[in-house]
Amino acid sequence: MRPARMPSAACSALVCALACAGVVAPDPATLPRASDAPGFAQALTVRPFVFPQDHGPHPEFRQEWWYLTGNLDAANGERFGFELTFFRFALAPTAAAPAAAPPVAPSAWRAREIYMAHFAITDVARRHFRFAQKLSRGALGLAGAEAAPLKVWIDDWSLAEAAAAPGEPADAPHAWRVHAAEPGYELELVLSPQQAPVANGDAGLSRKSDQLADASYYYSIPHLTAHGRLIRDGRTLALAGLAWLDREWGSGGLAPQQAGWDWFALQLSDGSSLMFYALRGRDGRPDAHSAGTWVSGAGEAQALRSTDVAITVTGEWRNAAGVRYPSGWRVRVGPQALELSIRPVLANQELNTTPPYWEGAVDVSGARAGHSLTGRGYVELTGYHTER
Repeated sequence: MRPARMPSAACSALVCALACAGVVAPDPATLPRASDAPGFAQALTVRPFVFPQDHGPHPEFRQEWWYLTGNLDAANGERFGFELTFFRFALAPTAAAPAAAPPVAPSAWRAREIYMAHFAITDVARRHFRFAQKLSRGALGLAGAEAAPLKVWIDDWSLAEAAAAPGEPADAPHAWRVHAAEPGYELELVLSPQQAPVANGDAGLSRKSDQLADASYYYSIPHLTAHGRLIRDGRTLALAGLAWLDREWGSGGLAPQQAGWDWFALQLSDGSSLMFYALRGRDGRPDAHSAGTWVSGAGEAQALRSTDVAITVTGEWRNAAGVRYPSGWRVRVGPQALELSIRPVLANQELNTTPPYWEGAVDVSGARAGHSLTGRGYVELTGYHTER
């Protein structure tokens, strides 16, 4: 989702990041809510997206993320899933600078922002799932985000705008280059958007609870063609496939009674796509603020409410600690007469970060208005580590 990642996975990860940066951090349960964060901008009203500027950072807000997932195929028939996510967390509002300069020059290590990134590879043929995490302060060039041209990075992991082709209009959507590596796997891709960004929620304003401050600005690009290479154990594989970008920023979070979500990002064989996040209450029941977007093959978007989508879990997987995750779903989208069956390509696609969450590649089959279709996508499951 990226609806309100902050109160669960990212919230606790921020604590870890603050500790990494040498800053004393409170318990996750005591981190401030949007209403308790004076000085940060909040997502309260609809505002138009402006591109390419909104692909870049929004430092006036407390947190944001650039979220890439995708399914890739090698020439030899092997299949891979990937996740590469960059998070930006502000430690203080941009307007919180001291009125007068301190008597001693501030350290170059001093930072107002912490960056975190997750990189995961699903190697389907070998039945391997590998992930890595990086944390760094936004100082000394160690990590950061820039808008013109777009660049987001931590160390040598990056998402960056590719140079425009000769004669290409300045306002044309440019391709992006991504790079990340972990032991055994190094990924380099060029991603090219095949459609305009899609605004989720109310024209891009995504509300997560009855509290107005529990909201964010949220858009997706469901179809990015991907090509590049994966270096696996020293051998290079050429890859091609389809990726998905989610972008979200705000200063709020989930409501206290909300435990987590199941997020679906599905690319279907008729050219359409489906994004839906099913928020979950601490009692395990669906939350009425669940929402999503269906996009036709022609790029026409339709917002989905919680009552438009019915999700039935068809299986489960338990990790070594006994945490149970759903593992298989039937999804019905009434307004589109869409009936889907979704299954993970591997049962274990859990990132053992702090806290852990499950995010992995899935296969899709089903029908729309009686016409058969297939698809691929990604599913994210959060909050289950608290529900054992």
